[in-house]
Amino acid sequence: MHKNHPLFILLMSYFFITTAYALPSNAASQPFVEQSSSQGTRNILLLGDSISASYGMKPTQGWVHLLNQKLSEQQRAYKIINASVSGETTSGGLSRLAGILAQEKVDHLLIELGGNDGLRGYSPKLIKNNLLQMVQLAKAKNIKVSMIKIKITPNYGPRYNALFEQVFDEVAAESQITLLPFFMEKIALDKSLMQADGIHPNAKAQPIIADIVEQQLTTIMTTEP
Repeated sequence: MHKNHPLFILLMSYFFITTAYALPSNAASQPFVEQSSSQGTRNILLLGDSISASYGMKPTQGWVHLLNQKLSEQQRAYKIINASVSGETTSGGLSRLAGILAQEKVDHLLIELGGNDGLRGYSPKLIKNNLLQMVQLAKAKNIKVSMIKIKITPNYGPRYNALFEQVFDEVAAESQITLLPFFMEKIALDKSLMQADGIHPNAKAQPIIADIVEQQLTTIMTTEP
């Protein structure tokens, strides 16, 4: 990809912003954007970073809140518990996961992590190990798991990028979990859907993300036993 390509510029900027605003990996005290729902409803725990944490806007404007509203209006039997934190890495997610699972009723874990690891050049082996441990923690509690495949800037070279993306394929195959495509891939190229920083999706993009994830979750929830 050419260095003047808008996605390259976006991801390079995202690296510096997420590094600057990264919270401590043990930020378990962060309140969830959405709390668990009534008995009988399946709860999907979302473990993600700033893209899922309503960065730069009110939580009620974010795609998770909008999607939960739609699911409620449609009387779907599931909703999302948002445990996303800006700047989060797979190590941070792993350190928080056990505590969250001990406090919340979780039926399905959706992992949206790895971008900050990759943009900081972390070892693919470390990323893979962290993701595998998260999956194992959930499966030990009979929790189904899905994972979003993350893509990063190509400036680390084709070898690192190939190894990085391969991590998600390998974890999904070895753990037999569902691997979902990255929902930001097309949105990041549309300036009208991005905040003024050119990094994070704006309020206009949130309903679009909600629709994308809704389609993915509908497939997952209707095929799970």
